[in-house]
Amino acid sequence: MSSSAPQDTGRHRLWSVDEHLADVLAAVRPLEPIELQLLDAQGCVLVEDVTVPVALPPFDNSSMDGYAVRTADVQGASEEFPAVLAVIGDVAAGSGELPTVGPGQAARIMTGAPLPPGAEAVVPVEWTDGGTGGGAASGMTPASAAPQGAAGEVRVHRAAEARAHVRSRGSDVQAGDLALAAGTVLGPPQIALLAAIGRGTVRVRPRPRVVVLSTGSELVQPGEALTAGTIYDSNSFALAAAARDAGAIAYRVGAVADDAETLRSTIEDQLIRADLLVTTGGVSVGAYDVVKEALTAAGSGDGDEPAGGGVDFRKLAMQPGKPQGFGTVGPDHTPLLALPGNPVSSYVSFELFVRPAIRTLMGLPESEVSRPGVRAVLKADEPLRSPAARRQFLRGKYDAEAGTVTPVGGSGSHLIAALAHADSLMVVPEDVTSVEPGAELEVILLG
Repeated sequence: MSSSAPQDTGRHRLWSVDEHLADVLAAVRPLEPIELQLLDAQGCVLVEDVTVPVALPPFDNSSMDGYAVRTADVQGASEEFPAVLAVIGDVAAGSGELPTVGPGQAARIMTGAPLPPGAEAVVPVEWTDGGTGGGAASGMTPASAAPQGAAGEVRVHRAAEARAHVRSRGSDVQAGDLALAAGTVLGPPQIALLAAIGRGTVRVRPRPRVVVLSTGSELVQPGEALTAGTIYDSNSFALAAAARDAGAIAYRVGAVADDAETLRSTIEDQLIRADLLVTTGGVSVGAYDVVKEALTAAGSGDGDEPAGGGVDFRKLAMQPGKPQGFGTVGPDHTPLLALPGNPVSSYVSFELFVRPAIRTLMGLPESEVSRPGVRAVLKADEPLRSPAARRQFLRGKYDAEAGTVTPVGGSGSHLIAALAHADSLMVVPEDVTSVEPGAELEVILLG
């Protein structure tokens, strides 16, 4: 693998959060558009305006099960003095040839069926006797069970104004209208609209493929037995889930042992299905920080560039998440973000740097790349403490109605349970070391 990232620009200085994010996003470009079938395009970003080729609905149709009538024939109708009409047939949804409703006539009509010629309104079946000769009907007898219901007489107990219970042609959208604008993320309602206007395929930017690798010989997969000195691998599950939540297709790779050559080989194997690679663990200054060893030229020991050479490892003025790595690897210069291994550090780093990279690959506008932020009042029993010259991100519970945020758990970067109960991150700026209860601060919303 090769890299376009510089080798020594970031190792010997402290980067700010904003500088690191800008560096990441400068190396990420939206994926090339492709044509996809509708269901395959779910979650993708539209790259072209879609206009309506035909009006919706394409014809006047009934919004109720009932009878298509002429308004003059039911004027003044009541339960005491019903209008008696001759039933000339059925109009079902999908009907082609339609009967013409003349004076003193009605056609039994179903929801979604086209309004037949001559008819001006639809009378719900509950306003009639249903053709039974009795009181108010509660519904229609199925046509298969009582075909005679399409003939005979029906008594109508209420008058109807013109166009009552009729959905007019083009009342949803008109031909030539803009259905969806470029930049729209295609969810279920948008897919429904595309199908309704007859689009079988659509041109979109595909969902990015994100490969998540966790490292550490101490990691055991959930469901297996723990032995002395081992822990369950939670990071790869958290980050794969976070990648999906961001809009990506995520591939989780089982924990890689602390061996540089194994990691290099694993990354080489994963490049074929990756638009973005994310590793977690092994980026600090320990003797077993295998990601740093595998992905820097200095780690090869012989002066030759290793398979994953070129990733820049740097320190950020933030807590948690001080050690970070970033570069591009492989013949296609696939972006790689190397995150720290502590669970909270890893997740916070994902939200700040990986999520924006994913959403940039998707082609979303800058305003939708990062999580939204709000200002909230700190609700706590004691001040928040923060180290000088570090931007701190603390877990919180945000109350939108009250406009407050409450700390959840401590500041430790291993506190997974506290993270699971938080819905936001409280941001303490670099130049602030204490935030008093009642003070206002920035909050990043995670939900």
